[in-house]
Amino acid sequence: MAASAGPEIERLISLLAKLPGLGPRSARRAALTLLKKRDQLLAPLAGALADAAARVKTCGTCGALDTQDPCAICADRSRDGALICVVEEVGALWAMERASAFRGRYHVLGGLLSALDGVGPDALKVGPLLERASDEAVREVILALPATVDGQTTAHYLADRLGGAGVSVTMLARGVPVGGELDWLDDGTIAQAMRARRPA
Repeated sequence: MAASAGPEIERLISLLAKLPGLGPRSARRAALTLLKKRDQLLAPLAGALADAAARVKTCGTCGALDTQDPCAICADRSRDGALICVVEEVGALWAMERASAFRGRYHVLGGLLSALDGVGPDALKVGPLLERASDEAVREVILALPATVDGQTTAHYLADRLGGAGVSVTMLARGVPVGGELDWLDDGTIAQAMRARRPA
């Protein structure tokens, strides 16, 4: 950092650089933009951050983030309580909600099993999921986990653990994306799409 930048600016850049997708250069550009537009950006951002820090909490039922506990999704009586969609993190829950394709409830695991990173079942919210799945009102648990090695390992582990809960355990279909062209897809996606084919 240039000698003319004070410790406050250096601290701002250092904190911004810790955000996903921002390295030191991007953090410097973001900090400069914020400082140049104090009234339009910096002050409102500071207020929003303080408000979020004070009011946002983790839902005690599903693990989503909201200003209320239980969260708005868990409190919504119009949602189908017989369906639980298991996601890795809150960002995946938000993606599912954007698609408006699911009207059940969620369970945020808080990560994935990873032998390399030392993440075992005890580090995830597996126990609460098993407890929720054992409720006789629940009929299906949908595993909406990433199509990665860790995602698939976690899905197989959960399917095995949920086997005794008396619920149907399903996974999201994988394959050709809408608008996708075969010659641009990787071999694994094409193979998965072929295995998951259905009647036309």
